[in-house]
Amino acid sequence: MYKKLFIPGPTHVRDEILQAQAAPMIGHRAKEYSDLQAQVTPKLQEMLHTRQRVYLFASSSTGVMEGSVRQASLKKVLCTVCGAFSKRWYEITVANGVPCDKLEVPMGEAITPALVDKALSSGEYDAIAVVYNETSTGIMNPVPEIAALAHEKYPDVLILVDAVSCMAGKDILFDEWGLDVCLAGVQKCFALPAGLTVCAVSDRAMERARQVPNRGYYFDFVEQDKYYQKNQTPATPAISLIQALNVQLDAILAEGTAEREARHREMAEIVRAWAKKNFGLYGDEDYLSVTVTNIANTRGISVGDLNKELGKRGAMISNGYGALKENCFRIAHMGDLQVSDIEWLLCQIDDILGLA
Repeated sequence: MYKKLFIPGPTHVRDEILQAQAAPMIGHRAKEYSDLQAQVTPKLQEMLHTRQRVYLFASSSTGVMEGSVRQASLKKVLCTVCGAFSKRWYEITVANGVPCDKLEVPMGEAITPALVDKALSSGEYDAIAVVYNETSTGIMNPVPEIAALAHEKYPDVLILVDAVSCMAGKDILFDEWGLDVCLAGVQKCFALPAGLTVCAVSDRAMERARQVPNRGYYFDFVEQDKYYQKNQTPATPAISLIQALNVQLDAILAEGTAEREARHREMAEIVRAWAKKNFGLYGDEDYLSVTVTNIANTRGISVGDLNKELGKRGAMISNGYGALKENCFRIAHMGDLQVSDIEWLLCQIDDILGLA
């Protein structure tokens, strides 16, 4: 049975977007592909409020995270950890032999500018990696404030941002905030099928990359940029997904980036109010995500059983992640979901659990 996905990725994909992938195949070295990328790039730049480069990689976001840490540092990377997915920054950096340290807070808490300030004050670091939206906990880190601090006091520190579960849902001002790398897979707030990652890269990051030996091959920004200037990619791009992205970007820009964030916030507020009434919210309420809400299972329900019943009605939510399984459950409100979809879902849960 078809299920509408209320999970933090992959998300529900509209029929129009699915159909856009069925456009005839084109050669990736042909003019037709260059014309396609030439259409997509300025739309991505407009969405991210940047005049700098925005690359496309046929990869999951994890691959681009790995490529980023390989070419961002000549000294040491500060990896900030506040949950399962931010921990990935640290694991990737260690696995690649790049010198790094971990700045970690308990799950449910945010990485604050004060914590970052204290860590960066040692002078050991020339890059910091942070997750904007920690999917496992439902916490949104204050990236603009962290970036402002870094630019004011530590101008040589590059700012690497995993925006996987909030880009295209949360308005990101790449140039104004002074970010250096900001990446996201398209299977979440972009509401596209999985398999493509968008990555904005600053001039500062490019300058640093040119100084780093052994940048790797597939994700090398310097090599990527040579082809980018010709509206190409070094390796074969995910052509069908980029065709779908082109159509979806038209819809995103027509809605407006600020308006799109406002819709996500409205859905988040509805879910939060429902959660407070019937369960509880997990984590620091000063830093709650606008794209996914993590709900404390104060009633001790079987989240697995709830999801089975929801499946019979054509919906799917997420259990708690890792150690939070069955102790929490997550409702995503991202992508092309509307307020009416969220209201319908909550009515179904009310009916199943006898909360109405």
